[in-house]
Amino acid sequence: MAKTIYIAGLGLIGASMALGIKRDHPDYEILGYNRSQASRDIALKEGMIDRATDDFASFAPMADIIILSLPIKQTIAFIKELANLDLKEGVIISDAGSTKSAIVDATEQYLAGKPVRFVGAHPMAGSHKTGAASADVNLFENAYYIFTPSSLTSPDTLEEMKDLLSGLHARFIEIDAKEHDRVTSQISHFPHILASSLMEQTAVYAQEHEMARRFAAGGFRDMTRIAESEPGMWTSILLSNRETILDRIEDFKERLEEIGQAISKGDEEQIWNFFNQAREQRQAMEIHKRGGVDSSYDLYVDVPDEEDVILRILELLRGTSLVNIHINEENREDIHGILQISFKNAQDLERAERLISENTDYTVVIK
Repeated sequence: MAKTIYIAGLGLIGASMALGIKRDHPDYEILGYNRSQASRDIALKEGMIDRATDDFASFAPMADIIILSLPIKQTIAFIKELANLDLKEGVIISDAGSTKSAIVDATEQYLAGKPVRFVGAHPMAGSHKTGAASADVNLFENAYYIFTPSSLTSPDTLEEMKDLLSGLHARFIEIDAKEHDRVTSQISHFPHILASSLMEQTAVYAQEHEMARRFAAGGFRDMTRIAESEPGMWTSILLSNRETILDRIEDFKERLEEIGQAISKGDEEQIWNFFNQAREQRQAMEIHKRGGVDSSYDLYVDVPDEEDVILRILELLRGTSLVNIHINEENREDIHGILQISFKNAQDLERAERLISENTDYTVVIK
């Protein structure tokens, strides 16, 4: 039976979600809310949604499923608003926030006793691009789509959500909201603090040591890439998960102090163990599998500085879906190859490695 789906927030996540739903459920009516007209117009023009509004409350009573793809504070405000609307009995309400405890707590406070179902969610996919114009039906492919059940989640809620979102081709997983926030504070939230802190430190340092800008190479680039993330979103994330993140900051201070003391004492064994343990721990992690916001499959090719060499490689990869191409130009000290090509899945990565290795004598490295 066809359903009516209401997506509030037609940014990259919300609009891409609409495309994924349309892929497997073309008969579903998708309604969209967005404050700015530009994204509403794009979503309508491109057929992502069927109807649009800038009045959130107007479409909510029509929906069988409501997805709030909004900043955390606005999500909580809309949950409070939904509690006072005449919604369909048994409507499913979900969200797409990067932290879960505050949102789950709000629903259990405002929606308790209402004839609605709720399940928190966090699609761990994203891009440096924003807005409905950047929507991609394959954005969530092989990425984790995390559900955080609550007291308002009935046994059939998750199955209905998984069916609705089947066209996203994501990997669904369930986890407690508080545990979700603990885990993401370590592997997502805190790294953004580190990246931005390193950028700020380097920018100040480069005022007196100008060559620091020029010598920044692969390792620095990789560690600071996420410092370009949208500041409003990250301010909201940190403030909605503050205790857990503060704990991670204190823990890291202790680890920095420990290695600092080893350097001060000239303790060669402790310093060696510091780097060796980190190397072994990273190699043991499932860090190369696409499973989170920033995961991708990277291939490095050490190519000569010759005319048309990049075009030759791209011609070999004709028909393969690429996520990104980066040329590591100036400082090769800590990079694996001058040409870095990123793929969405392991199959494309392996195919590319085979094609380049068989047809050239360039060094190919997978990381």
